[in-house]
Amino acid sequence: MSDLQTPAARPANPRFSSGPCAKIPAYSLDLLSDAPLGRSHRAAVGKAKLKEAIELTREILGVPAGYRIGIVPGSDTGAVEMAMWSLLGARPVEMLAWESFGEGWVTDAVKQLKLDATVRKAPYGEIVDFAQVDFDKDVVFTWNGTTSGVRLPNGDAIPADRAGLTICDATSAAFAMDLPWDKLDVVTFSWQKVLGGEGAHGMLILSPRAVERLESYTPAWPMPKIFRMTKGGKLIEGIFEGETINTPSMLAVEDYLVSLKWAKSIGGLKALVARAEANSKAVADFVAANDWIANLAVDPATASTTSVCLKFTDPRITDGAAFAKAVAKRLEKEGVALDVGAYRDAPAGLRIWCGSTVETSDVAALMPWLKWAFEAEIAALAKAA
Repeated sequence: MSDLQTPAARPANPRFSSGPCAKIPAYSLDLLSDAPLGRSHRAAVGKAKLKEAIELTREILGVPAGYRIGIVPGSDTGAVEMAMWSLLGARPVEMLAWESFGEGWVTDAVKQLKLDATVRKAPYGEIVDFAQVDFDKDVVFTWNGTTSGVRLPNGDAIPADRAGLTICDATSAAFAMDLPWDKLDVVTFSWQKVLGGEGAHGMLILSPRAVERLESYTPAWPMPKIFRMTKGGKLIEGIFEGETINTPSMLAVEDYLVSLKWAKSIGGLKALVARAEANSKAVADFVAANDWIANLAVDPATASTTSVCLKFTDPRITDGAAFAKAVAKRLEKEGVALDVGAYRDAPAGLRIWCGSTVETSDVAALMPWLKWAFEAEIAALAKAA
């Protein structure tokens, strides 16, 4: 191992966590100086900040007029649960899962809501066959598998004239991938992913069809107060104008606004998508040049451009989990990559966040270190043998 030479260049920012993710370039706490701390979110200043966050979200994501955008508690999880508890049960349901969070939504639908749902699952690295999905039913799915590194490449398989609702967890896709709004009735995400915001706040976007369901259907189960979006059979419009259900962190709101304004300043969604694609390409090019590592995604067309999941393929590795953990630990010890171990429920390997706040130069600088760490651990295995 002493013969291995460490790479000369280092990532300027070693933060490659898949959530909370890297802050925007040149981030400073000074950027939050306009946060109305100690003020009520119901005061004029608080309402204005929350409304601005909604309006900028609409502008950058290109959310159509008529779609409601709400800031809700509980991060993306809260937003998904809010949608499922409020909307499901009116029609038959299909639950699609190809990673751990999708599996969680299946559990909630089947075991908590006790729905007789059709469940379609795919192993890590693959997605379900959308051609088999019945969109006359309500369909729940993740757009991008944060823990599996695979995504839906487009919405072509979703019919525009579907009878059911599509409920899409897009937490690691929004702001980094094009989302076909005409194919999606509910979209959820959190601030802490692609824009590197702070945790605990979720976003819930509803199509007119979803609003119609809310106003015409009452679920059979008791509805927790924090999930209630209607009163007297009508949508509570205030939720979608910045009047949040419970008290938000105005510091986190300011942080989200800073990220949104940065996104707008660099060219909006098109620029954000391009940054994530350039980052993931830097990893893909490295993988293509080295036969001891592979993308977890079986089909390159479904490979994520944000949560890039990798697996080691060298036959000398006998304990994949221990080897991957050792590589991740070595990279962290060198201070070149933090939090790049695979998700606890996923296959052994690495997960490198390539979202839009990450600089491509940092991803490129990490790749030689990845090779160095791999070779160092292979050498350690040989010495131990």
